[in-house]
Amino acid sequence: MSKSNCKASDAKVMSTEPLTRPKDSPIDGVGIVAILQKASGPELLLQKQFRPPVNRAVIEIPAGLVDAGESAAESAVRELREETGYRGEVSEVSPVMFNDPGFCNTNLNMVHVNVDMSLPENQKPKPELEDNEFIEVFTLPLKHLYAACKELEDEGYAVDARVGTLAEGIELARRWRLHELE
Repeated sequence: MSKSNCKASDAKVMSTEPLTRPKDSPIDGVGIVAILQKASGPELLLQKQFRPPVNRAVIEIPAGLVDAGESAAESAVRELREETGYRGEVSEVSPVMFNDPGFCNTNLNMVHVNVDMSLPENQKPKPELEDNEFIEVFTLPLKHLYAACKELEDEGYAVDARVGTLAEGIELARRWRLHELE
């Protein structure tokens, strides 16, 4: 639907002013795809965090808001350290993605971060959580992420869309054997 086809009576009018986006930033926040390289294969760093809007614990990737003057990469490294204690190196920053453009204008960059498990600071990471943050950190093998999401949902957890979409992408690539097309 184009703006010219939309009448005020067709939808509730909502503010389009982002409340979380710094004035000098094109994004509100970052989602962090942190990969831990382990002997058994790559694992995705995840979090369990209670979210009142859905009234249950949610399986999420580390994420957070961008501070004024901060790039997406800088924000991702900071948020990863604060929420999980891990130190990592940014390998990729996605294009800007909108979380739910039919509902709001919040957006983010997905930032890929490699976590070197041989570094001493990554052996026993200590999160730097704020007083109101209660986050449980865990990892899952990438190759089992899709099945694990289904199991976690069956156990009563909500799966964040970023985690579910990543799992779906991995599963689609596996089913369609996209690695063979290269």
